[in-house]
Amino acid sequence: MSDKTVRPELFVDLLSIVPSAVLDLKYFSGDNFVGLRVKGYQRETCLITSPAAQALLRVQHALAEFGLGIKVFDAYRPQQAVDHFIDWCEQSEPSASKARFFPSLQRGELFKRGYLVRHSSHSRGSTVDLTLIDLQTGEELEMGTEFDFFGPESWIDSQDISAQARANRMLLQTLMVQYGFIPFQQEWWHFTLQDEPYTDTYFDFLVD
Repeated sequence: MSDKTVRPELFVDLLSIVPSAVLDLKYFSGDNFVGLRVKGYQRETCLITSPAAQALLRVQHALAEFGLGIKVFDAYRPQQAVDHFIDWCEQSEPSASKARFFPSLQRGELFKRGYLVRHSSHSRGSTVDLTLIDLQTGEELEMGTEFDFFGPESWIDSQDISAQARANRMLLQTLMVQYGFIPFQQEWWHFTLQDEPYTDTYFDFLVD
């Protein structure tokens, strides 16, 4: 058995480190651009490396001072989930999710345009997709687009969104960078720990 299919001890359940984090795991729930549960997600558990979880704990503490918190959409992503995306993009039939997630593109363009990649940093275990919520109401802050909207409106410096959404994105970006994460230009929700422990290993153990 390949080491990539065995979960290292450095991976933890995010809620064991940040119990106040809210989870909305899109690839487990099926509420995503594929339209169903993605391969490799067998349990509603958010796995992530311990250093990344500890950094998110510091982010959560900083946000609490503003009455805000984090909601996580995805963290560790098995390679088989990425392969599922590849297979899905190679299909030609119309997608029910197109209007919601990629209205200006065809599914085959998602890899060509760099929105999806064949080896995702998520599979290294220290990348997280998240947004901000109001702790009192649980409502997500306005960010201009939803998670996994494939288009320039999701780029972190987009001007085609409201001033409030730009301010909220700036708050998220500032805090995540402050606590050691690197943002991704094309996705306001996507961050990778700068000092990630696994820099070139793409794991494929199940989320179970």
